[in-house]
Amino acid sequence: MDVSKLTENDLLGVPIPHSQHAISVSFPTWAISIGYKERDLAVLDRLKSGYPRYWIHHSVRTLSYYLEQKYAEPNERSLLFRSSYAANECVKFMARRDAPARVLEKHCLQGRPGSELFVVFFDLSHWSVAKQFWQHTGFGCTTRLAIYHLNLLGIKEGPEPPVHHVDWNIPADDLALAGSPEDKSPPLPADEAKFATKKRIANLLDIEADDVYLHTGGMNAIWSAHHLCMGAISDKRKSICFGFPYVDTLKVIEKWGPGAYFYPDGGDNFVDELEKQLEELQAADPSQPPILALYTEIPSNPLLRSVNLPRLRKLADKYGFLIVVDDTLGNFANLQIMHLVDIVVTSLSKLFGGMANVMGGNLSLNPAGRYYSQLKGWMKENYQDVYFDEDAIVMEYNSRDFVHRSNVINGNAEAVCDYLKTASSTIAEVYYPKWQVPENYTACLRKTPPKEAADAIPEPGYGGLFSVLFTSIAAAQGFYDALNCAKGPSLGTNFTLSCPYAIIAHYYELDWAKDHGVPLQFVRVSVGLESREELMEMFTRAVEAGEKAHAQYAPEPVPEAVWRRGIPEPPTPVAYARSSAGWE
Repeated sequence: MDVSKLTENDLLGVPIPHSQHAISVSFPTWAISIGYKERDLAVLDRLKSGYPRYWIHHSVRTLSYYLEQKYAEPNERSLLFRSSYAANECVKFMARRDAPARVLEKHCLQGRPGSELFVVFFDLSHWSVAKQFWQHTGFGCTTRLAIYHLNLLGIKEGPEPPVHHVDWNIPADDLALAGSPEDKSPPLPADEAKFATKKRIANLLDIEADDVYLHTGGMNAIWSAHHLCMGAISDKRKSICFGFPYVDTLKVIEKWGPGAYFYPDGGDNFVDELEKQLEELQAADPSQPPILALYTEIPSNPLLRSVNLPRLRKLADKYGFLIVVDDTLGNFANLQIMHLVDIVVTSLSKLFGGMANVMGGNLSLNPAGRYYSQLKGWMKENYQDVYFDEDAIVMEYNSRDFVHRSNVINGNAEAVCDYLKTASSTIAEVYYPKWQVPENYTACLRKTPPKEAADAIPEPGYGGLFSVLFTSIAAAQGFYDALNCAKGPSLGTNFTLSCPYAIIAHYYELDWAKDHGVPLQFVRVSVGLESREELMEMFTRAVEAGEKAHAQYAPEPVPEAVWRRGIPEPPTPVAYARSSAGWE
């Protein structure tokens, strides 16, 4: 893909990929990323897409608007959820924050079985509280489900602003394999697609499909795992977040239940501190385990550090707590960790799906785990399959060549990182599992192939994600702006995708993020399936641009006019259902 001939105006707000179901959006420059976080209408009013937990898609907004016109009280707004359980949990979450809400009891959007939607109404002044629940839990309505109901109701979506077509090197068609020439048989019916996906995951995790539970997204799996642990074991004990995590994971275990202890550095020396705290807590109350569960990532996002999972397993066995691991970045083609954990959670929206056009999540249980019977029993009583059929069909089809794509991306990412490691004095560090506590990562690498043949034999590697720390903001901005690839939120795509991570994830807590090793001059990159030659040319040019920017503006602080340059003029107003500015 070559977007170098397109202007910032062409690229701003374009869906990534070019699909009504895209789960990313183009932020082509550093300044535009800042404009997005600062709610600059010149940016917000150009967005045609966004990550679904943060930006509510046009089809979902249109359906909400219809229901508000029909059922809302004056000044009320709505959110649409996949189950009555989720809708009522939203009401409870808001009530605890003095933000009254109600579930529309007299009307539930229904069609065929499995397509139900439940509506929560609340005053517009409580939008930010409601949006927290939508963001953290991942229970929200998807684009395919919204379009299904709009079609049933005979509602046409209002006109959207025109969008420039950008070829992100993947087909716009929902069902088009992007990797090797694998199984191109027709899509499966929904029930068969769900089972095939579960079987694919189970095979790589070395468990049975019955212990794999599909969810609407990765955060939905994490939220559900937390509630599973509290419901099946105890809702009285705190949990631990070990290592600097993806932002919403920590929010979930802080905002629901009794709270969390946070160990932002997951290094081995902090395992010593953890053990000391466990001893103290146990001594204070010997009648029960000192904590409920420990949550961590292998490796972590965005620092790509891996915890000492075997040692944590020994502590869990000694003190009786559960271990929940998010393996999204390492992925279960590369890693073999089920024997070390109680629960694995995965964002299937990332590399497993690859196309960035469908959301999904995995929650899997270790059948040999200490608490397996309690966890399994709770899931039998409480798990609801709310994964919409059309989403499940697309996810299964996209994931047929998952292992092949993982193998290719492993090699591509390692080649790029080897180059960047010594490419420039403006690069202070390349964060990649090969160099960040590698002994902990390699201890979890797959040692045996799956029992059943997948689309390819896994070739364990370091994954496709890395982060680059620059010596100056100028160098980081110059590098990012010149990088000739898709730029926006998400990762694990079949094409290379980058973002200025601290801006996108921690813009309103930059000092906190910097204290934990993620300063402003930090660029995260997810490597794709492009040719090695194309990738090397892309990154060589970006490094050169970073060096030029550094030479011109560093070490002095970068003038704000330069740092924020490039936000386009506001677009011509376009009438459509509701401005994206009111929904971000």
